[in-house]
Amino acid sequence: MQGSKLYVGNLNYSVTNEQLTELFSSYGQVRSVNIIEGKGFGFVEMSSGSEAEAAKEGLNGSQFGGRTLKIDEARPPKERDRRGGGGGGYRGGRY
Repeated sequence: MQGSKLYVGNLNYSVTNEQLTELFSSYGQVRSVNIIEGKGFGFVEMSSGSEAEAAKEGLNGSQFGGRTLKIDEARPPKERDRRGGGGGGYRGGRY
């Protein structure tokens, strides 16, 4: 595994950062945990790629909080169009 950051999917919405830290700490040093609130997934960064690989192998498909975890190497964020969006302010019609 190249990176040390993992995607953790299918999380129970009540899982906390502290609970994930405790779960992953048995595979090495946890640098950071970031749960995306209300989405059912998050990210865990381990201190090395080998620790991340061990955590992935050990926890992918396991039960946690009543759900089956889906763990994979995190992908870099997609580039976003920085031009902005939405229409202009003009709506036409009468004033």
